[in-house]
Parts: sequence; C-alpha cells; structure tokens
Amino acid sequence: MEKNLTTGSVPRTIVVFALPYLLSYFLQTLYGMADLFIAGQFIGVDGITAVANGSQVLYMLTVVIVGLAMGSTVTIGRAVGANRLDRAAEAVGNTITLFVAVAALLTVTLLLGVHGIVTLIGTPAEAVEGTTQYLSICFVGIPFIVAYNIISSIFRGMGDSKSPMWFIAVACVCNIAFDYLFMGCFRLGPAGAALGTTLAQTISVLVALVAIRRKRTGIRLRPVDFRPRRDMTGGILKIGVPTAVQDGCIQVAFIIITVIANHRGLTDAAAVGVVEKVISALFLVPSSMLATVSAVSAQNIGAGKPERAALTLRYATLITI
Repeated sequence: MEKNLTTGSVPRTIVVFALPYLLSYFLQTLYGMADLFIAGQFIGVDGITAVANGSQVLYMLTVVIVGLAMGSTVTIGRAVGANRLDRAAEAVGNTITLFVAVAALLTVTLLLGVHGIVTLIGTPAEAVEGTTQYLSICFVGIPFIVAYNIISSIFRGMGDSKSPMWFIAVACVCNIAFDYLFMGCFRLGPAGAALGTTLAQTISVLVALVAIRRKRTGIRLRPVDFRPRRDMTGGILKIGVPTAVQDGCIQVAFIIITVIANHRGLTDAAAVGVVEKVISALFLVPSSMLATVSAVSAQNIGAGKPERAALTLRYATLITI
C-alpha cells in the first residue's frame, strides 16, 4: 500500500495523488446533494428544509474532523518519508487513541445539545422536528465519520489517495440506495435521509477496515503505540487544529447564511440549502490541492528533501490557478 512520493516527476506526482483526492471531495459533496435531491422527490418543503439545515451542520462537523485528521496524514507521511515505520506505527496508534476520545466527546456533547443547535440556527417552526430527528440520528453516527477519516488519513499519509476515494464511493452509492428505500418506500422523511447517511457511513468504514487488513502496510501496531505521547499527539494537533479552525470558519459563514435564510421562511431556507451544496463544489479544487501538498510535502520533508517539498507547493499553486 505504501507509495513513495519522494521520487519522480513532481507535477505528475501531484496530479496522480490529487485526482483521487478531488474525486473523494466531489463524492462527499454529492453525498449531501443526493439527500436533498431525493428528499425533493418524496417530502415537502418543510422536510427539504430539515434535511438542508441538518446536512449543513453535519457538513461543518465533517470538515472540522477532516481538518484534524490532516495532522495525522502529515505526521504519518513524515515518518514514512524518513522510512521510520516504527515512528509511523506510533503516529497511527496515537491517532486512533486521540480520535476515539474526539468521537466520544463529540457524540455525547452534540446529542445533548441537539435541541440547542436547532434553535441556534433559527430553524423554521415547521422544520424543527425534522431537523432534530435528522441531526440526532446523524450524531449517533459520528464514530463512523471519525473512523472513516482516521483510516483515510493513514492511507493518504502512506501515499495512497485512491483507497479513500473508493471508500467514499461505496458510501455514496449506498446512501442513494438507502435514501430511495427510507424516504421513497418507507416514507420516513428527514429521519430516513439521516438513517441512510448513517448506514452508508457504517458500510464504508467496514469496507475500509477490510481493505486495511488485506493491504500490506509494513506497519505493525503494538499496545505501546496506543499510549498517548505528548510529542506525537501534540504534533498531530499542532497541524490539525489550525486546519480544522480554518475550514470550520468557512463553514460558519455558510451557517450564518443558513440562519438568515431560516428567518425568511421555509421556501427561502430550502432554496439556500440547495444552493449552498452547489457552491461548496467551488472549494473542491483548492481543498484537494491543499491536502495533496500536505501529504506529498510531508513525505519529502521526512526524507530530507525540503527543496522538493517547496517545488511541490509551487507546482500545486500553478495547477490550481
């Protein structure tokens, strides 16, 4: 599974690594858009508004988790670039320990605060029940969102951006099928959309676990690797927290727009929810390039090739422009 990102043509390395990353982001965006599209066929404006509001909050949460996981990708990438698989094992073990705690904290906190969140975003009265149902079910699935991003960060840190793309593709296909089943056949409304999303994420994680067991990573985890180390956990958070805050702030802007739309009524709220999903697609290229530069540069810095890491940034900037 391990792929060397420290040799060969820099532009080619960027493109080959970035394309699966870009497709992963696209599929993740499509994931949320599918809920709204299918909801529009089977439930009313109040249900669409509930799914739009709920999915916007869930997307912000996902973006923050992805940002935190970037710290793991970089830390693992540096160890792999330096050919220190023992160090990579420590990074993987500490990542799992850290994110288990994050998943537990987020799940409990958000489930307890779900009614406050629904009120805070100014959900129209007609959509309050549906939004609460949607978020409550999705918050139960937070451990699976976290698990997917942990596994993906491990793959990407080792230079494999294709496997996470297939994991999210499986989730996307399952989500669409479950949406038609729960909203179309069983008429469960927003709760059906949330149930489909959560089950699809669960299946995606199971597929990822099977894949990581079958692939030869060269990394062997020992019980001691799961013991939190200040330098390792601190290094992950030092990179992950700023990225999560940066991406989270962008999503806060979308949440504010959602709040304004909610105060204008159901129709405006539903319309803005759909448009925000389309607008989020505009961030796909820069987001995928940011992640690509982080992963490729991490391996090169670990390998003692800072000039190649700098070259990666220059080429990625040109490609993005």
